[in-house]
Amino acid sequence: MKEFNVAVVGATGAVGQVFLQILEQRAFPLKNLILLASERSEGKVIKFKSENIQVKKLTRNSFKDVDIAFFSAGASRSKEYAKYAVESGALVIDNSSAFRMDDDVPLVVPEVNSSKAMKHNGIIANPNCSTIIMAVAIKPIYDISPIKKIVVSTYQAVSGAGYRAIVELENQVKDIICLKKREVKNEVFPVQIAFNVIPHIDVFLDNGYTKEEMKMHNETRKIFDDYKIKVTATTVRVPVFTSHSEAITLETKDKIKIEDAKFALKKAKGLKFLDDIDKNGNFKYPTPIIASGKDDVYVGRLREDISNENGLCMWVVGDQLRKGAALNAVQIAELFFSGRI
Repeated sequence: MKEFNVAVVGATGAVGQVFLQILEQRAFPLKNLILLASERSEGKVIKFKSENIQVKKLTRNSFKDVDIAFFSAGASRSKEYAKYAVESGALVIDNSSAFRMDDDVPLVVPEVNSSKAMKHNGIIANPNCSTIIMAVAIKPIYDISPIKKIVVSTYQAVSGAGYRAIVELENQVKDIICLKKREVKNEVFPVQIAFNVIPHIDVFLDNGYTKEEMKMHNETRKIFDDYKIKVTATTVRVPVFTSHSEAITLETKDKIKIEDAKFALKKAKGLKFLDDIDKNGNFKYPTPIIASGKDDVYVGRLREDISNENGLCMWVVGDQLRKGAALNAVQIAELFFSGRI
C-alpha cells in the first residue's frame, strides 16, 4: 500500500490530539507525519506510536512534499494557510468553518455523500460537529423517504469549546462543591456552566438564531444536496465533558413505519442503534458517557411523533471530537488513498 506524507495543523489542540489517536488506531498509511501549530507551541514534543515528534511552527512553506493536510486550527488559520498547502500539491481536509459554504468546496460526511469528495479543487470541508452527528443519524431515514423538516435541539459538551472550557467547568465544580462558593468565575462561557445549561453557542445573528444553529440549517441542506429541507435548531451547552447529544424530530414526505425505520438504522454503517427495554424493564438508550471515545453515532428513543402523522422522533449521541471532527476527516482521507477521490 502506498504511504503518504501527512501534516496536522493545530496538532496541539483538542481535535489535533484526537487526529493523532485516530491515525494510529486506524493504521493510516503514513510515510512522514508533520505536526504544525502556532509559534507558542513550536518545539513541543508529542509522542506518536513509539516516536517523539517535534512540533513545528506553521508557515506558508510548511507543506513541501505533503500529500494530505488536516487543518484544525480555526477558520482564520485555514483561510490564511490552506492555499499554500494546495499550491504545494496537498489535499486539504479542513475542520473549520472557513470553506464549508463555498460553492466549489465539497462538504462531506462519508456515510452520507462520499461521491461529493471527488469534485474537490484541493480543499474538502469537514462539517460542523453537530451537523455531522445528525447527518449520520438521519441518512437511513432519508433513504426511505425524503425529509421535509427537521427540528433539533442539541446538548453540547464543553470540550466543543476547547481546552479552556473543560478547565472552566472543572474549576467551577471544585469551587462550588469543595469551596462552597456562591459565585464562580466564568471567562469562556457567558454565564456559569457548572450545574447549568446555556442556550447560546457562538454569536447571535440578526434573525435571533446563533451562528451554530444556522450552521446546522445551512450545512445539512448542502450535505444532502436538498435545499427544500427545512431545519430549525436550538443549540445548548451542557456541563458534560465529551460527546454531543441531540433530540431530533423529523417530518418525512411519506409515512415511515417504525419497524422500517428501526431496520434501516440497525443496518446503517457508522451507527449503533441502542433502543430497547428488556424483560426486567431495564432501559437501553445512548448517553454521552456511552458514546465518548467511540467512533459510532448512537441512536435511541425512536418513536412516532404523535403530533405529526409523518413524523419520527429520535435521540442521538456522538463523540464530537471523534466522529464530529477528527474521525470524519480521516475517513475522507481514506477515500483519497483508496483511490475513490
